[in-house]
Amino acid sequence: MSDVINAAVTALNEKLGSFDEGTAKFVIEDEGSIMVDGEGARAGDDEAEVTLTASRETFEGMLNGDVNPTTAFMTGKLKVDGNMGLAMKLGSALA
Repeated sequence: MSDVINAAVTALNEKLGSFDEGTAKFVIEDEGSIMVDGEGARAGDDEAEVTLTASRETFEGMLNGDVNPTTAFMTGKLKVDGNMGLAMKLGSALA
């Protein structure tokens, strides 16, 4: 598992805790995938209700507050596949 994924898992667990709204997958391009659900965040590539895909830079920006998830989506830097309502809840939790 890459250092980027490890750091992202730690940051997501601090920011989100457990996410009881459903299952989500974050795909960080060229790094790997992170699953988020009621048990918290962990490295993984399981099926999810929504998949959010972004570059490392965009993802790190969303985690540290420099990048607004909605703006990233509207400008094409964040791709969403699946349950848009769940994606919006995640975006609000990250903002």
